[in-house]
Amino acid sequence: MSTYVVWHNTKVTKTDREKLNSHKGVCIWFTGLSGSGKSTIANELEFELNKIGVHTYLLDGDNVRLGLNNNLDFSNDGRKENIRRIGEVAKLFVDAGIVVLTAFISPFREDRNNVRKLLNQNEFVEVFVDADIETCETRDSKGLYKKARSGEIKDFTGISSPYEEPIEPEIRIESGAKSIPQKNVEILIKYLTDLKIITTIN
Repeated sequence: MSTYVVWHNTKVTKTDREKLNSHKGVCIWFTGLSGSGKSTIANELEFELNKIGVHTYLLDGDNVRLGLNNNLDFSNDGRKENIRRIGEVAKLFVDAGIVVLTAFISPFREDRNNVRKLLNQNEFVEVFVDADIETCETRDSKGLYKKARSGEIKDFTGISSPYEEPIEPEIRIESGAKSIPQKNVEILIKYLTDLKIITTIN
């Protein structure tokens, strides 16, 4: 980082933006194995929040790797840099007073904790979407687990690369075969309401 770069304060503050939005900015960080249901639940949550007038944006793992992070591989270093960049982007969204949802495997605790440190208390909500690998494999429409087991894909989380489960996530969602996405969304909205992150009901 250049020693000549200095943060430039703006007249419009995060508080100003949150007042305009009628809710607070927050990062809801979905983590879990590939196929656990992160993107599905995040997508449903964003849809419901949008219906009640909450300003949101969903950052999905594949979508981000098609653009911002298309120069990164899936090595441990590549994964770390992927999450570091997403953390910085999420911080900007929170500063804009937006509810940003991120759906990334984000396999390493240290990387997730580093993102948490970028934000204030109650601005980082870690959601562990917990599904065993057998369930995830049954949902694998892309055939990624099969390719990983055959050695065609290297450094695949849960097969040839580790996944470190959150120790104390704000929310743990059991995403087994009988999981109901709508029920999970209700749990998340209640959490956000209880913390007074969202209050506007249109």
